[in-house]
Amino acid sequence: MKHNVATGKEIIDIFETFSPKHLAMDKDPIGLHVGTLHKKVHKVMVTLDVLENVVDEAIENEVDLIIAHHPLLFKPLQQINPDTEKGRIVQKLIKHDITVYAAHTNLDVAEGGVNDAMCEALGLDPKDILVETGQETLYKIAVYVPATHEEKVREALGNAGAGHIGNYSHCTFQTPGTGAFKPLEGSNPHLGDQGELEKVEEVRMETIVPEHVLSTVLRSMKEAHPYEEVAYDVYTLQNEGAKRGIGRVADLEKPMLLKDFAEHVKQAFDVPALRVVGDMEQKVKKIAVLGGDGNKFIHQAERSGADVFITGDVYFHVAHDALGMGLNIIDPGHHVEKVMKKAVQEYLIQECKEKQMETEVIVSTANTEPFQFL
Repeated sequence: MKHNVATGKEIIDIFETFSPKHLAMDKDPIGLHVGTLHKKVHKVMVTLDVLENVVDEAIENEVDLIIAHHPLLFKPLQQINPDTEKGRIVQKLIKHDITVYAAHTNLDVAEGGVNDAMCEALGLDPKDILVETGQETLYKIAVYVPATHEEKVREALGNAGAGHIGNYSHCTFQTPGTGAFKPLEGSNPHLGDQGELEKVEEVRMETIVPEHVLSTVLRSMKEAHPYEEVAYDVYTLQNEGAKRGIGRVADLEKPMLLKDFAEHVKQAFDVPALRVVGDMEQKVKKIAVLGGDGNKFIHQAERSGADVFITGDVYFHVAHDALGMGLNIIDPGHHVEKVMKKAVQEYLIQECKEKQMETEVIVSTANTEPFQFL
């Protein structure tokens, strides 16, 4: 079967199935930052940050598209001045035709994203969301299919993510009937002739679709359907979809002393040091995890029943507040979010392989940790 090099848009369409934009928090500057998605992408590089050394690495590796967790442009630039680091970064990206795309809080929220990757690194199996940010909307698709293509369309819908209910996939309901249409001038009908009314044995196929795969499901449905113009309906449902949010809550298999668990965190995230708030001799079992700056979420961590809150950038007075409420904190830093690089890379490689796209996906090895430990 013929292989192909994906466009930037095709890569981002794949990525946004994993980390949809609608999961992002309000005013988060996600999406396209520099460049175009309407070009062939031979190589993608996944990074935590877009610093100058990362851009130099991308240039050296002939990268076409950078996918970053931390947005390059948190605030609009008033000027592009190459005498400044930000100006040099933008200048180099444009000069070398490198596109930059950012997925920030949507990647924090996404299933399999930053927080799940952190839990995986720690050997934790998350059971709950720490801070709920929304609930996924569910839709029903009803498509009219000639009986000859019923199985093909059902398979396409299910493979694209439609019809998943609990531990069941490819769930559909079919109603037989007769479809009627008259091909007009300029049409290229699969069945029938121009100007003649055609009647066909069809089925109305219904299935349920979560919002994050709706566009993918519709595209797959149309590709599998034989008709030039596909007749279908999309309805918004009142059924409760999956809850989404930032942070995760999990239990250790066996309680550990805080000092021992802190050492485990240090090793799991490969950091030279970390900060701990609490009684080192206390036994802990329930763990709350939130990548990045989790200062404003200590009360949610306490309400979750967590014995320990793992997060970064903890302030002095927030640490005092945590002590007062009996919440232990382990702060391994903000940079541990780097675990997202491998998670995104593995997802993109698998999807590109399934879609037979000859696009290479690498992770940045440039160091973007600003702190040194003595």
